[in-house]
Amino acid sequence: MSHPRGPDRRTVLRGAALTTGATLLGGAALLGPASPAAAAPTVHARAAWGARPPSSPIQVLANPPLHIVVHHTATANSTDHSLEHALALSRSIQNHHMDSNGWSDAGQQLTISRGGHVMEGRDRTLPAVAAGQHVVGAHVANNNSTCIGIENEGTYTAQGPTQPLRDSLVETLAWLCAAYGLNPQTAILGHRDFNATACPGDVLYAMLPELRNAVSGVLRARGVEVSGRPVPEDLRPSYPDVPDAPWREFDHGPAHGPDDITR
Repeated sequence: MSHPRGPDRRTVLRGAALTTGATLLGGAALLGPASPAAAAPTVHARAAWGARPPSSPIQVLANPPLHIVVHHTATANSTDHSLEHALALSRSIQNHHMDSNGWSDAGQQLTISRGGHVMEGRDRTLPAVAAGQHVVGAHVANNNSTCIGIENEGTYTAQGPTQPLRDSLVETLAWLCAAYGLNPQTAILGHRDFNATACPGDVLYAMLPELRNAVSGVLRARGVEVSGRPVPEDLRPSYPDVPDAPWREFDHGPAHGPDDITR
C-alpha cells in the first residue's frame, strides 16, 4: 500500500506547528512529567552530552504524536556500556545528521545506548513531552509529524540488544505512552513499518510484540488506562517491502521526505 501524499495533509500539519527558537536545556539530566503515571527514566539532556545548537528553529506541534518508532543506529554493537560512551554516541549522531545529512539537528528525539543510558536527541524534546506536544524530527520519511523516534545503539539484524538497553527501552516507551495517552499495542512500531528499510533489524523488530506487552504491563502496574486515539487511514503505517541491502553507519533507511515539514 503506498503512503498517501498531498498538499492538504501537509497544509494541515503546518497549520498545527508552533515554530520556536532553539533552547539548550541547562541541567545534566532532566526527568519527565511529575505524574507517577508518566514517570520518566533518567534522561540525559542535551547539555550533558554537549549538543550543538540547531542550525534553524525547531518546530513543535501542539498535537501529540500518534506513533512511537523504534530504530537501531546501524552502528557497531559496542561492548562499552559507560555513560561517557553513550554521550559520545549522541555527539556522533548529531554531527552526522547535521554535517552529512544537512539537517537542522539530530533527527531522532531520543537515543538509548547499549549500556541503557537514555539521551535527549533533537532540541526541545523533553519540554515538549512534558507539555504533551511533539517535536518534529527527521527519522521516518513522510511521517515525522506524527511519529516520535527512539534510536537504539547497535545493529540488530542477527543479534538482540543488551538487557540494559531492553529495560531502558521498555521504561522509555511506557513513559511516552503515558505522557501521550498512546496504546502500546498499536502505537509502538518499527521504522520498517513506514519506510522501505531493514531497520530496526530482524531481531529487534521481532521483539516488538514482547515490548508492547511489557509496556502494557508497566502501565497497568501504574494504574494507567490508555485506549489510544483513532488514527486516520492516511496516517497509518504502510508496511512496505523490506530491502536486503544493509545501510551505512548512522544511515539505516529513509528518514526525510517531501511530506515532511522540517529537516
